[in-house]
Amino acid sequence: MSYYAVIREAGAGWTEGGIAAQPDVAQHAAFMNERAEEGFVLFAGPLAGTEKSRLRALLIVNAEDEDDIRHRLADDPWARTDRLAITRIEPWNVIVGAERLSAPASRAPTIDRGLIATQLASPDAPPLRT
Repeated sequence: MSYYAVIREAGAGWTEGGIAAQPDVAQHAAFMNERAEEGFVLFAGPLAGTEKSRLRALLIVNAEDEDDIRHRLADDPWARTDRLAITRIEPWNVIVGAERLSAPASRAPTIDRGLIATQLASPDAPPLRT
């Protein structure tokens, strides 16, 4: 397995008005949370300033290769409706902080999954902190 930086951008099916204006926000959040629980998605979120317009999101994933990434993100409700499209996949070499990615679960930061869904539905909320 290797780390990759993935950029996903608003596709042809994106509804103007930002994240909160998109149908299936809860389903998209649940899909992404499941990928995080599997250990595939390590970090994900909108690039600053895009959450209220045409979204650009950065994901850091742990995958076999680019085909694995495309396959695993294809079932995202927002991918199936062309709201989000992968625009770039780059292998990522971790130099600083690599030990944190391999930290035991008891030392790893915890994330409130309900808070993530709330953030997606209400982009005016303050940024998440772990």
